[in-house]
Amino acid sequence: MASIVAGVGASHSIMLMTKAEDWPKFRDVDSSRVSYYFDKFGKPTTYEALLAVADKDLEKILTPEALHTKYQLCQKGLGTLREALARVGPDIIVIIGDDQKEMLLEDNLPAFMVYWGKEIFNRPTSKIEPWEWYTAARRRYYETETRAFPVAADLGEHLIQKLMDAGFDVAQSTRQPEHVKEGEGHAFAFPRAVLMPDKAIPIVPVFINAYYPPNQPTAQRCYEFGRSLHSAIESWPQSARVALIATGGLSHFTLDEDFDRGLLDAMRKKDQKAIASVSSAKLKSGSGEIRNWIALAGAMESLNIKWSDYVPCYRSPAGTGTGIAFALWE
Repeated sequence: MASIVAGVGASHSIMLMTKAEDWPKFRDVDSSRVSYYFDKFGKPTTYEALLAVADKDLEKILTPEALHTKYQLCQKGLGTLREALARVGPDIIVIIGDDQKEMLLEDNLPAFMVYWGKEIFNRPTSKIEPWEWYTAARRRYYETETRAFPVAADLGEHLIQKLMDAGFDVAQSTRQPEHVKEGEGHAFAFPRAVLMPDKAIPIVPVFINAYYPPNQPTAQRCYEFGRSLHSAIESWPQSARVALIATGGLSHFTLDEDFDRGLLDAMRKKDQKAIASVSSAKLKSGSGEIRNWIALAGAMESLNIKWSDYVPCYRSPAGTGTGIAFALWE
């Protein structure tokens, strides 16, 4: 029988793919996205409105020196998780992530999907950002040439069957659309590029619709999905040591440090009620990726958080940025 040997949660922010000397430039990026934001209560807002109510002390932590310190803390966190995965040495990794119109477009945006093709392609991204340094950072998620990586297709098929039995009408896919040309999404490319010592370990990509209304699953549904995913993995009759990775989040693009810390604390305490009752208003825009973490917490009920870290990475005096988090369950 398969066994779950570890769980890893990690933010996959573009900040983690950007060079340290470019971090101060995020201030200009965020201020240019005038009406891009939701506030901490999930209401649409603007950069100017956020700036008007932001803590004036934020300027003190936006110096190049302070940002460089945050950068180093984030790289240390990634290194800790990378070393843990190398030590655990799983046979298969199930990756829980979201798609941002990289594989899935408006013609099909399922709430949950399992990919179980025999391989998945990582392709160089064709997206161009207004800033050259930002484009270069985005490209670091991907291979420089199209490359196929193995998928544990038998486990993927098994997960679909068992999740259906558990009452989850999951979508399935065995091939990537050729017309999109983005390959696997960055939520899945990120752990391969940054966390997996061996890129060739077979994976099973599990998608959650974190971004696009109206069929985003609730926190409760994501937690239950994670619990069922755990049961499905451990009911697989083949002998395999399986690790799970969830990427994304935490709060962004308006950073909510108190909320992030509270959620991580609830995960450490295995406070199912607190985790599953997160309001959908808190899960809008980039913060919707917290759904991936919630599903992982549901799947990790039998394990404990052995190590975690949180780095509130503010990018502008308006309080924009990303709550970058790392956690290891064993």
